[in-house]
Amino acid sequence: MSVPIALILNDDFYGRGLMRVIVMLPWAVSLTMTAIVWRWSLHGQYGMVNETLQDLGIIDQYIEWLATAQVAFPVEIVIGILVSIPFTTTVFIGGLSSLPGEIYEAARIDGAGFLDRLKHLTLPLLKPFINIALVLNIIHVFNSFPIIWVMTQGDPANGTDILVTYLYKLAFRYGRIGDAAAMSLVMFAILLAFTIVYARMAMRENSQEEEA
Repeated sequence: MSVPIALILNDDFYGRGLMRVIVMLPWAVSLTMTAIVWRWSLHGQYGMVNETLQDLGIIDQYIEWLATAQVAFPVEIVIGILVSIPFTTTVFIGGLSSLPGEIYEAARIDGAGFLDRLKHLTLPLLKPFINIALVLNIIHVFNSFPIIWVMTQGDPANGTDILVTYLYKLAFRYGRIGDAAAMSLVMFAILLAFTIVYARMAMRENSQEEEA
């Protein structure tokens, strides 16, 4: 989803600056505030989502979005993806801005259409930025405590827990400090591995730019 948005915002059109600001605004809002708004919107009795879907005739009775893990966890995943769009879009816009315009002009002269340019030029040239965005978003997932905790606190029956929320429960709800400390070390090792991958990708990208 971020790539099409970045492609649109990279084009020169009237109001592009304003559109970029609007897309980036959610990134400036804290995850806790975002989660509170979504929890209210998804309320089973008076939530805005149920009201809207019912007004559109999509549902005939209210849905308890956060009552079961089978529904709540996919919803939280979708929200996590949505809140990552502004950052990922920013990365892709930076990547698109760095691409040489000459190759696109040559491709147009050779008769390449938009889809051909996207498939054979844009996506391959954006691959380093896509990889970096992927790694950073994976790291972000491990730190997405506010979304899960504010919306469901990992419940019902721990069905929406992720590592960081379960770690918090172990330490401060169940008093199992030793288990929480061990899990925190595992999480640190996982995040360190992804950080090393990110650092290597960034170094490789810098070296390729210097060679070019």
